[in-house]
This record gives sequence, C-alpha cells and structure tokens, in this order.
Amino acid sequence: MKKENIGIVETQVFNLPHELELENGEKLRDVQLAYETYGKLNPEKSNAILICHALTGDAHAAGLHKGDSKSGWWDIMIGPGKTIDTDRYFVICSNVLGGCKGSTGPSSINPETGKQYSAAFPFITVADMVKAQKELVDHFGIQKLFAVIGGSMGGVQVLQWSVTYPDYVTKAIAIATTARSSPQQIAFNEVARIAILSDPKWNNGDYYSGAAPTHGLALARMIGHITYLSDASMHQKFGRKLQDKEQYDYNLGFDFEVESYLHYQGQSFTRRFDANSYLYITKALDYFDLSRKESLIEGMKTAKAKFLIVAVSSDWLYPPYQSREIVSALSANELDVTYREIESNYGHDAFLLESGQLGYLIGNFLSHTIVSDVMRNDIVSIRQGISIEETARVMFEKGITHLPVVTENNELTGIVTSWDISKAVALKCKTLDGIMTKDVLTVKGNEDIETAAKKMEQNNISALPVVDDDNKIIGIIGSEEINRLIGGYR
Repeated sequence: MKKENIGIVETQVFNLPHELELENGEKLRDVQLAYETYGKLNPEKSNAILICHALTGDAHAAGLHKGDSKSGWWDIMIGPGKTIDTDRYFVICSNVLGGCKGSTGPSSINPETGKQYSAAFPFITVADMVKAQKELVDHFGIQKLFAVIGGSMGGVQVLQWSVTYPDYVTKAIAIATTARSSPQQIAFNEVARIAILSDPKWNNGDYYSGAAPTHGLALARMIGHITYLSDASMHQKFGRKLQDKEQYDYNLGFDFEVESYLHYQGQSFTRRFDANSYLYITKALDYFDLSRKESLIEGMKTAKAKFLIVAVSSDWLYPPYQSREIVSALSANELDVTYREIESNYGHDAFLLESGQLGYLIGNFLSHTIVSDVMRNDIVSIRQGISIEETARVMFEKGITHLPVVTENNELTGIVTSWDISKAVALKCKTLDGIMTKDVLTVKGNEDIETAAKKMEQNNISALPVVDDDNKIIGIIGSEEINRLIGGYR
C-alpha cells in the first residue's frame, strides 16, 4: 500500500460545555482544548484512535499546516497507508490541559480577571488532562476508542485512560513510559524548574506583558534534552568533534559540537513553548503514580484493555524496568498484555525516531483484531415468550434488523430478524417459536474478525451474536462494521 502524507490540516478548538473539576478540588471555567483529526469516523464510531503527545508536544501530530514546511511530530506513523492508517482509522490528537498550543493553560486568559492566569493557574494532574480529553471524545459521540497510543508523557496518559475509563479503551499502546514517576525523573524535573524559577524575568510567573524568562527556559530544555539522548547516540552524533574550529579555544565559549547543539535546542525551544506551561506539566508528571496502597497491581486492577507495552533498550529516562513493572501488574490482573523491547541507540527519543521497529510492532498489534475489539456492547435483546407485536415494536424503535432471544440468565436461545417478522405476518404466526431461528450461528469474542467475516459471507448473513463459553450473549457484530475496519473480507 502506498504511504502518503495527509496533506494540509488545521488545528481546531473544542470548548468544554461546563466547568472542569480538577483532582485538587478546584474548578476551571471556559476550558478549551486544541485538537486535530485525520481520517473519517465510521457510522458505528468504532474506528477512533486517540494519540497522546509527550511533554512538549502538541495537537499537530501529522500533516502540514498551511504555509509550513514542517510536518506534525509523528507524521512518520500517521497517514494514508502508514502504520496508523487514516484510510482505516479516525485519529484524534489534542494539546493537553496546561499546554501552550491552544489548550487552556497558564498563558490563557482567566475569565475571572481578564488577564493571563500566570502562576494563578491551578495545579493539574495527568488525570485532569485525561478527563479533559474524555470530554473531547464524548463530543464526537464515541463510546469506545479502538486504541489510545502515546510515548513518554503520552504513554503516561494512555495508562491513565486505561484505569480511569476502562470501558472506553479497547487497545492501549504505551511506549517508553512509566506507571509512576521515579525519584530520578522527579529530580530532573525539579532541576529544570529551578532553572526557570531562578531567571529574574520569570517574575513570579507574571511575564506576559514583558520579557519572558527565555534563559531559564532554554536551560531547562538543555537539561531535559540530555535525558532524551543516550551515551551511545551522543558518541555517534557528536563524539568529541569541535565546533567550527581545529583546536581548543581555552575559554568558556563553545569548543565542542555537543555544546553548540544543546544551546541551539534550548534557544529554539523558547520560541515555541511557554515557561509556565513547562513548570505545570512537569509538576503534573511528578504527581503521577497509578499505584494504590503502594501496589501497582492494585492501582491497575480496573483496566480492561489489551495492552502493548514497548520499552527502548538505551532509554535511561524511562528505563525498560519501568515498562516491565507495568507488564507485571497487568499480568497479575490477568489482562492481555504484550511486551516488546526495541534495540536502539537513540535513547528516550527512539519513540519518535524508530519508525521501522515501532511501525512493525504497532501495526501488527492494531491489525490483529478480534471480535470483542469491534463488537457492539449495547445489545438489544428480548426474552422468551414476548409477543411478535412487541418484538416488531422493539425492532422499529431501536432501528435494528437482528434481535437475539435470550433466557432470564441471558443465554441465547434464538434470533429474530426483520425478515422473520414479515414471514410471521404472511403466515399469521402468533408466537416467536414459530418464526425465530433456533440453531443460531454465533461467534466467540476471541475469534479473529476475518473468521467472523468468513462465517457471514459463507452463510449469507449480515450479523452474528457474540457469546461466551456459557452461550450467554455479550455483543453483536455486523458485516458492515467488519468491512469498514478490515477493508472487506477477501
């Protein structure tokens, strides 16, 4: 399949319809989330994937903004024919609460004062970020996300989604991340914050009408950027090469390429990010801890999704042992989890750069879809003994053509179709027993969707009840849903 760029995209803004109550008890009014979408939402709204960005990311994950030559931050993964295929999936990416790229944060106008919040912005958590995202997902009428995907702080959001809104996540892909911030991660964040707070121009956060604390923010970025790399990648990229000279200057200027590189990263960062947002978002990461009663197993017991956890061999900011802790907790809760560790010298940044390895892992995980991933859970059924008139009324009111017949224990005993109702009228049948199909073709939730599609095609039917091992109905799946997701059974 040919891989293509999405083309020109626009960032949009969603206004939350009500106050957002934060984890600390405070409330935010007039909350906005900046977001972008790619692809189309199918009629069943079952093909949505939420992409969560890292610490300094934004909603612009793919495509190009008009007049800009730089693609979105994960354009290598998102687009027609790419790993996250926008011909198949409806992709959403939003700037986090507390950010500075269109979402409500410290640089936003406080409706109470008419001025920027600055340091008066309430402290937020990752759970607050996800709560705001949930409002955006609800806005689209999506009742369940096909997948939530993110790396680094994006992975943190993925894990938060899985435990806070377990019924809304089918698949969760968390890359180079953690379920609780470690002392080392908190320490690096604190040093970066002190760099900003020590800049006289920070002015207690009230700098929007004057000079911004660019020196402190640049230093914070330099500190952070070192943790994103690895010793091997720095040797490979820089070695001990000098910057535009043949010998040492023996002064405090730039001698080495690595020095110049870090200063460039710091200075360029100040042109696209807000210092206060950096303070608030890093603090939210410090607060992040999914464990309960000092147990990660206890903290993740509400999760229901199927998980892909990916670590990077050379990542020392979010080292592989933290990913393995997540896997152990999920496994202890008997959840379906796959763990992969990619070999890379890129360090933490590998989640943005290793498109080959990540594309293979994510693509296989998304495409290996089973019936329970796409079935409709909001089942309409009728009990044995219901009249044909009542059955017809339920079908008409709910707009459905297939109606399972169940016992009081929810055990499937038959199925009635709209064709059966027509037959009942023609033959003047009085009871369901005379028209319903008793030898019902069913499918299990753990069967591949290709298998379900083949059953439908071979038997010329358009829907299958999904049952568990006790023949109790747990969902229903239609051929249209399958075909839209897999592109039609061949």
